Amino acid sequence: MKLHKQIFIVFFILVLLTGGRARAEVINVSVAASMTDAFKKLEAVFTPDHPDIAIQYNFNSSGSLARQIAQGAPADIYVSANTKWMDYLAGKGVIDVPSVRVFAYNHLVFIGKKDLKVRTMIDIGGLDRIALGSPASVPAGQYAEQAMRAAGMYSDLLAQKKLVMAKDVRQALMYADRGEADGAFVYKTDALLAQNAVILFTVPGNLYTRVSYPMALTRTGKDKPAAGVIYDFINSKNALAILQSFGFTGP
Repeated sequence: MKLHKQIFIVFFILVLLTGGRARAEVINVSVAASMTDAFKKLEAVFTPDHPDIAIQYNFNSSGSLARQIAQGAPADIYVSANTKWMDYLAGKGVIDVPSVRVFAYNHLVFIGKKDLKVRTMIDIGGLDRIALGSPASVPAGQYAEQAMRAAGMYSDLLAQKKLVMAKDVRQALMYADRGEADGAFVYKTDALLAQNAVILFTVPGNLYTRVSYPMALTRTGKDKPAAGVIYDFINSKNALAILQSFGFTGP
């Protein structure tokens, strides 16, 4: 009987725990890939104080996420790495426009092996393989293209087939870190995660639009109080401190 009683108690506890998770409201948050680690940390801080709210993340390039949301993918909060894709969704009528807010900034850098003699934009012209997120959907790639065009070199590098297009900024980072590309354009926050590659230079800010991260509730998220709680937390001072620890800067 004693054994049966112990089994019953364990079963009862498991039911309670499972039931608690089942009652938690799931909020879908679509986040630009460059904020993956920062948002996982935000979740770790947020969840203990809000056991009734479960966050379901979708990390991808801002463009891919925007297209998914426009096509009906579940999303209550959208975080983009530039304003272009936020404006795109606003035009589609799926964003709660009053909730759009830039909450963080970043910087574009060029990374590669420590002994690589590259210190300026002009220097990258001598490389054979330069990785960047595909400008068609990856904001980091769009910023990189903008900087290379401003430096008068994008068309030549493209024609010489020296540009290696990655699906997102993390893949561009991986190419450079593994030596599969001579170097890569990535965000400063991503560069800090590299194991082998180092920051060779910071891309001059006058060559590209400032890297900004707008966030907004979607039309479905607007009607969910739990989504509003997450939104407010991301805009809090505690969240800003976490973002800054990952290399982002605040508004």
